[in-house]
Amino acid sequence: MAISQISPRVQVQHSKYDRLIAAAKEVPSAKTVLVHPCDETSLRGGLEAAELGIINPILVGPAERISSVAKQYGLDIGRCELVDAEHSDAAANKAVELIHAGKGELLMKGSLHTDELMRAVASSKTGLRTERRISHVFIMDVPSHPDTLFITDAAINIFPDLDAKRDIIQNAIDLFTKIGLGIPRVGILSAVETVTSKIPSTIEAAALCKMAERGQITGGVLDGPLAFDNAIDVEAAKIKGIKSEVAGRAQILVVPDLEAGNMLAKNLSFIAKADAAGIVLGARVPIILTSRADSVRTRMASCAVAVLYANARRRTAVLPAA
Repeated sequence: MAISQISPRVQVQHSKYDRLIAAAKEVPSAKTVLVHPCDETSLRGGLEAAELGIINPILVGPAERISSVAKQYGLDIGRCELVDAEHSDAAANKAVELIHAGKGELLMKGSLHTDELMRAVASSKTGLRTERRISHVFIMDVPSHPDTLFITDAAINIFPDLDAKRDIIQNAIDLFTKIGLGIPRVGILSAVETVTSKIPSTIEAAALCKMAERGQITGGVLDGPLAFDNAIDVEAAKIKGIKSEVAGRAQILVVPDLEAGNMLAKNLSFIAKADAAGIVLGARVPIILTSRADSVRTRMASCAVAVLYANARRRTAVLPAA
């Protein structure tokens, strides 16, 4: 059934993550540096992904503490490489060293704060920066919506400028295509769908669409500015008289700033009961960001997306920026 024929009111069951997890099981597992897994949730998450054959974890952190958590909760870490690091900052720095040494294809956040991990990743001297801006993508499974929705950036870049938004969009497009979802329709969001000098994000949206026309953004079909309703709802786009390949059917939603993106993602999670997997791109390797509030299924989906992306990178002779 075509997307335009599916009513937004139809209650579609959570199934999008199941397809991603099944696809990840069909490709080789990825060596994954799990940073500071010093609580049950983070350690169990890595081990469960390993049991599915999705990742092959290297545990980095205080060895005695990790072993104690494993013993307390009956978790078997016997088949995992364990790299001792004194504390969370040391674990983050050691994880980055392991990536530089070619020991891992992915990073996965454990029980340390995101800021601690990203500080090591973003270090100008020893980190994992590339020419591409680092950005975050939520991969959202909304039960009432037919498509997997990507929302970016709702976690890393607070007020990105035009150049940063170009990278944010390109990161999301690359992820969408490389995990096998096809050519994405990219909606650049604002409060309205018309360009006005009173709302700077509408001007940036128009500029980004022109950049795509000139080949500065590739691999997706862009349109904007679009309000949220006419970005994802076909009828809303028709009522506003918007005719484009993207309007009403956007799969990647590019938000004006972190505040807007964070509120949008959390609204979908808590009101629409969506699951929100997450991954950071633009570094030398993809970074799996999980939350203590994530369900097991959401953690598995984050791992699956990262593994599918890593596998696509393997198939190319030269590894592009994550």
